[in-house]
Amino acid sequence: MSNVVETVTEIVQPIVERNQFELEDIEFIKEGKNWFLRVYIDKPEGIDLEDCALVSEQISEHMDKIDPDPIPQAYFLEVSSPGAERPLKKEEDYVNAVGEYIHISLYEPVDDEKIYEGTLKEVNNETLTLTIRVKTRVKDIEFSRKTIAKARRAIQF
Repeated sequence: MSNVVETVTEIVQPIVERNQFELEDIEFIKEGKNWFLRVYIDKPEGIDLEDCALVSEQISEHMDKIDPDPIPQAYFLEVSSPGAERPLKKEEDYVNAVGEYIHISLYEPVDDEKIYEGTLKEVNNETLTLTIRVKTRVKDIEFSRKTIAKARRAIQF
């Protein structure tokens, strides 16, 4: 399915940029019997329903004109904001999240824990440092980037 995502990215990127949005992510996944093409867009002031509808319509029109169809099976197109708890996938996502509260899941436990939340203090190619709160103490923990299974922005309560 990565070929579908790559092909669709080449098609969708110019449409998103022409509307002065950022293409955050594209997913092509099967849920139950149905396939979904999900396109996540953003802009500095945030995305609204009209923005999603505009881009969805333009993508649909363009995809319908392509022969042969880049996605031969039936699918549902969804265009939306990546949301407040958007995943951190690209290097740029991590750099932009410095100073933000994030959630990470690890492949292997560190100090008997596989899930951490804290403020992203530093990031480089090899590691990231989170400032976390343990009861009344605040401490920095450095994680190897290789040990991180998933990372996303988080809402602090």
